[in-house]
Amino acid sequence: MNNLKINNLTLRDQQGNRLISNLTFEIKAGEVLSLMGPSGCGKSTLLHAIAGHPLNDFDVLGEVSLNGKLLNSIAVEERQIGFLFQDDLLFPHFNIWQNLAFALPDSIKKRQRKEQALVALEQHNLLMLADKNPSQISGGQRARISMIRLLLAKPRAVLLDEPFNKLDQQLRQEFRQWVFDLIKQNSLPVLMVTHDQEDIPLNAKTIIWPTNLSSILKEQEQIC
Repeated sequence: MNNLKINNLTLRDQQGNRLISNLTFEIKAGEVLSLMGPSGCGKSTLLHAIAGHPLNDFDVLGEVSLNGKLLNSIAVEERQIGFLFQDDLLFPHFNIWQNLAFALPDSIKKRQRKEQALVALEQHNLLMLADKNPSQISGGQRARISMIRLLLAKPRAVLLDEPFNKLDQQLRQEFRQWVFDLIKQNSLPVLMVTHDQEDIPLNAKTIIWPTNLSSILKEQEQIC
């Protein structure tokens, strides 16, 4: 079972000020934990710390573990944590199947990569996009390709950084449901940041993020 655990995570700037203090939680396979709060309060910074991305302005203290394996000293590309951003981040010089093939594990042989990418597109009724460039397809289609690409990388946990934000209301609802259905099917633990209550799926746990950065999580975080 894929469990993501954060233990006493602290983010501290170069002056010793703490953006986050002693944050501890665990997300089990198939569960969604949402961090809800206004823009600019540090939610995305926390996701980058968990993913292992370099944070020039902060020191990261505490432990991040996945399935009992400590990740702190493990490189980003080896953590097996998928990250879905607000922007699709598709490679503009690759067509759609090439974007998907790029995400496949290195163990997949070259001649099999296109085949697996095409199979993934067909599974989601998007095979007609295979040879198109990202600029030739809609925003909703690009969002779906990004999610398929994430899953092809075989993550064991997923971080969502307000990935529904740039879609119109109808597309947002459809894409949101599709993403959470895939998460459930793949039994992945998910940490999502948002400032929109509608983005949070039913039965998800939520950390209410305070707006005062100087007092973030100095007391036990509110989980509901």
